[in-house]
Amino acid sequence: MANSKSVRLRVLQGDAIAFGPGKAALLLAIHQSGSISAAARSLGMSYRRAWLLVEAMNQCFKSPLVATATGGAKGGGAQVTPIGHEILARYQAMQNKAEAAVAKDMAYFDALMAAPDNPAGA
Repeated sequence: MANSKSVRLRVLQGDAIAFGPGKAALLLAIHQSGSISAAARSLGMSYRRAWLLVEAMNQCFKSPLVATATGGAKGGGAQVTPIGHEILARYQAMQNKAEAAVAKDMAYFDALMAAPDNPAGA
């Protein structure tokens, strides 16, 4: 059961989640595919959900994290901006630091937690 639990870092702006694991995964998928639609498909989410997450990210930061081009004869696309790449790299570094900082405590929790398929009281 070692290492089966995790810590998920979220950066809040007021009540909104400015950046977190889902937005990081979406940003990475957009970088890899060049498309919000393809990124959404690869993550098993709807295009609408992905678009709303991109809009939320772009509104939470001073500069957009994703730049989009409208579809047409040549097709559209999306591209992670330089600030988007910086935010993603910094978030991943913060996530790694957070996991390292609480590793001993997480091992303690892990040792005392029931298996996901066998929760207490089931």
